[in-house]
Amino acid sequence: MSVEFFGVGGPGQIGNLKKTDKTSAETKGVVSGGDTVQFSSILQEVNKAQSTSASGNTERAEKVQELKAQIQNGSYEPDLQKVSSSLLQFLVEGK
Repeated sequence: MSVEFFGVGGPGQIGNLKKTDKTSAETKGVVSGGDTVQFSSILQEVNKAQSTSASGNTERAEKVQELKAQIQNGSYEPDLQKVSSSLLQFLVEGK
C-alpha cells in the first residue's frame, strides 16, 4: 500500500507483508494439517535451567532449615574468618 501526499509517493510496502487468498479449505472450516510449534534452542536452554534451579532450590531450602535448627538449639558456630573477610570486603568495596 502506498500513500501519496500532494502528488509525492510515499514508501512502498513496509516489511514482508503479502496478501494471501483464503483457500477453499479455510473458508469451509476444514483444517488440512495440525498446528506445530517449534521453540528456539535458547528457550529450551532456559527451560532446562529453570528445572535444574528448582532442584537446587530444594537443596538450598533443606540447608536453610538445617541452619535454622542449629541456631534454635544453639549449636551453630559460624566461621569467624569468613564472616570478617566478607564484612571487610563489603565495607571496602561496597559489595
